Amino acid sequence: MSTASGITMASMSTYAILGCGSVGHAVAEELVEEGKDVLILDADEGRVEALRDQDLNAQQADICEADVAQTVADRDVVLIMSPDVDANAEAVRNIRESGGEQFVVARADDPVSADELTELGADVVINPSAVIADSALRALETGELEFKASQLGDVIDGTEERMAILIHRSPDPDSIASAAALRAIAASRDIEADIIYEGEIGHQENRAFVNLLGIELTSNEDVDLDEYDTFALVDVAKGGEPAIESVDIVIDHYEHEHELEHDAAFSDIRPNISATSTILTKYIQELDLNLDQSVATALLYGIRAETLDFKRDTTPADLTAAAYLYPFADHDTLEQVESPSMSPETLDVLAEAIRNREVQGSHLVSNAGFIRDRDALAQAAQHLLNLEGITTTAVFAIADDTIYLAARSKDIRMNIGKVLSDAFGGMGETAGHSTDASVEIPLGIFTGLDTSDDNRDTLLELTEEAVKRKLFEAMGVDSSSSESSNGN
Repeated sequence: MSTASGITMASMSTYAILGCGSVGHAVAEELVEEGKDVLILDADEGRVEALRDQDLNAQQADICEADVAQTVADRDVVLIMSPDVDANAEAVRNIRESGGEQFVVARADDPVSADELTELGADVVINPSAVIADSALRALETGELEFKASQLGDVIDGTEERMAILIHRSPDPDSIASAAALRAIAASRDIEADIIYEGEIGHQENRAFVNLLGIELTSNEDVDLDEYDTFALVDVAKGGEPAIESVDIVIDHYEHEHELEHDAAFSDIRPNISATSTILTKYIQELDLNLDQSVATALLYGIRAETLDFKRDTTPADLTAAAYLYPFADHDTLEQVESPSMSPETLDVLAEAIRNREVQGSHLVSNAGFIRDRDALAQAAQHLLNLEGITTTAVFAIADDTIYLAARSKDIRMNIGKVLSDAFGGMGETAGHSTDASVEIPLGIFTGLDTSDDNRDTLLELTEEAVKRKLFEAMGVDSSSSESSNGN
């Protein structure tokens, strides 16, 4: 226990408890057991005698009386624990009016009485009902986690062949880290599992993340799903429909739009938590697993990436999970992941995106032209988000007869995944969530033309006009009437 002034309760030696009902009695016994000098004052003669029979230093006194302030004047801490809140208020008033500088803890029974006690000079105000409710909720959470961990273990143990852990298309660090943690849980139960992804590991930082931590991932193009008899979906809600008909395990921090999770033997979906890595960390703790450094590092990075280094939608659960992981993580590797070298191709794409940017309000859209490295678009979109006044970015380019677009947003009012789905869902393949999304659109849908050296400029012009118009419309911006700016 610590005080508001930073003095620890352990450094204090003398205490007075005014009003010794059930709460005061419990506090007195705990303090005496710790070797503290405790004086108890209570108006009930029978209760005082009973306390003395327990070898407690108790005296009969009405805590409302002014002379009580002098009785406790030599005490370091005064705990006013009577169930009579009016009497507690009078005791606080008397102590402070007598010039008493003790550390005073007072009992309230509702927010109004708590405010009154604070105004009278109590350093700390407690509400036993709130404390009990908080304790009950913590016990409920602990019991629920214990039950869910046991349930998860039973489903994993039912694997006869091999478990497939499916993550969303072009997976991000939270998805990869969560899958690595679930694979570690399976391995602790002697069950082999593969992490299977669709698309590509896109962002350069994500590739560094996978390579530096040695996380083994398998493309869905290289496996036969018939070889697996247990299927887990981890952090897939915002990455498109999974390519399976049934599932056994669903773990996510987003609600699912498809129906698979309803038939799952185990489901843990928590929209009130900001990262799936946080959920898996709780299971690692509950199952008391020896945490591999690479998994701990991955989970910590997954939480940090999903919360923008604890600056976006961070919950207490995310913070406590990160605090647990911190001592086990490889921080040198984390620094390397967060600062990957930028390739010349990425620099070229970023320069082109800066040069061709169009800004409407706080929304930026840019055409990066023809590219070879599609992954550079995501990095360009992320870098452009750092421009002053910009909250949403979208960078698109043409490669292999396909329009590729990457978007980022830090605007809490906008779901950039929904924006791309509204704008291009009927034309191409969209993936992502509220802050990070992408789309791939066959070039012919926009232009009716195939790529050739003779029509590159025409393709760019047609694509730029169509993509920007649909994007700004989906963002709710009238590009025809708003002021715009670019890099020229």
